[in-house]
Amino acid sequence: MSNAPTYHIDLAAFWSDPYDDLARMRKEVPIAYVPELDATLLTRRDEIFRQEKRIDVFSSLQPGGLMSKLMGENMMRKDGDAHMAERKAIFPTVSPRTVRDVWKAQFEEATRGVLDEISAKGQGDLVRDFAMPVSAHALRSITGLTNMHFAEMDRVSQGMIDGCSNFAGVPAVEANCNDCTASIDRHIDERIAPLTAHPDLSLLAVSMKAGMPMPQIRANIKLAISGGQNEPRDAISGAIATLLEHPDQLQMALNGDVSWLAVFEEYARWMSPIGMSPRRIAKQDTIEGVTFEPEDRAFLMFGSANRDEAIFKHPERFDITRDNGPAISFGAGPHFCAGAWASRSLIAEVALPMFFERFKNIELTAPVTYGGWAFRGPLAVHAKWLVQ
Repeated sequence: MSNAPTYHIDLAAFWSDPYDDLARMRKEVPIAYVPELDATLLTRRDEIFRQEKRIDVFSSLQPGGLMSKLMGENMMRKDGDAHMAERKAIFPTVSPRTVRDVWKAQFEEATRGVLDEISAKGQGDLVRDFAMPVSAHALRSITGLTNMHFAEMDRVSQGMIDGCSNFAGVPAVEANCNDCTASIDRHIDERIAPLTAHPDLSLLAVSMKAGMPMPQIRANIKLAISGGQNEPRDAISGAIATLLEHPDQLQMALNGDVSWLAVFEEYARWMSPIGMSPRRIAKQDTIEGVTFEPEDRAFLMFGSANRDEAIFKHPERFDITRDNGPAISFGAGPHFCAGAWASRSLIAEVALPMFFERFKNIELTAPVTYGGWAFRGPLAVHAKWLVQ
């Protein structure tokens, strides 16, 4: 175990709002062992930026980790050549060109359908009624699992997220995660023959064409679903809520003074839908006086890095005019999110502008609360709008 100073947290309070604890850690114990998480947390942006690239020490290979046990050893849990080979194999699915030429039109069609469905309702929860189906429809296209209902896509994603963060080992959480992964396997099985006969640029089809072993394909599709559903869902609904709470900044976006991409990137910095990435210590190493031992568990706290006072002025403020170049919302090293281009397109080019184009008069009907620290987003966004 590392010799890092110990910092205690209240798990429930940390889940509700981790930012006070993270700010205190950055100031007092920037590398600290947290017994409640059984991990050593790195909290300052520049340290995380440096160490994420040192895969010989901060390894993603975690054969004993929850993700590998529950979902299979996906590309996120590999380093070096093995990791890069799989990234290269799936690149045709997630490349900027494919996103622009193939997926964006499908994103727009699905989003238009969701907007048509909710328009006449006049009110609702924008997490459940808008962001969730928009994100899930996009993921159905990208993965190739067009046979999966959008609500099931959201269910299995959340179930895997819960399972992979089930550090307390709650049996019911693990059982639900296993049920979710089994559902994904069934849907994959149904799509193998059609996509073999008529391949497209989906993750399943591209991976099969590349000759990737089926267990690896299944693991990578589960990875795509586990992170590719909740992050856009939470970013879409959270960004809408935050803009409604900052009407002056919403007007800047509507006027074209600030791009929707800038809105998304500031929200991703400010609220960090993906707040943490775990690593296994592969060999002994000392950083800032803290010695890590092999098999220690370390958490790279992206949510803390994105609010580092040494990097961002007034980091607790939502400000779409700030320079977000230093933010590491998608990671910084070789594991930089492969779905970043798809996320940016779905959220900044489709969901946000289409939503605010359709609904000119919309207001929140209840305060918005957030939850989570490894993954963070609004619990609900209740709003009402004029029927178009």
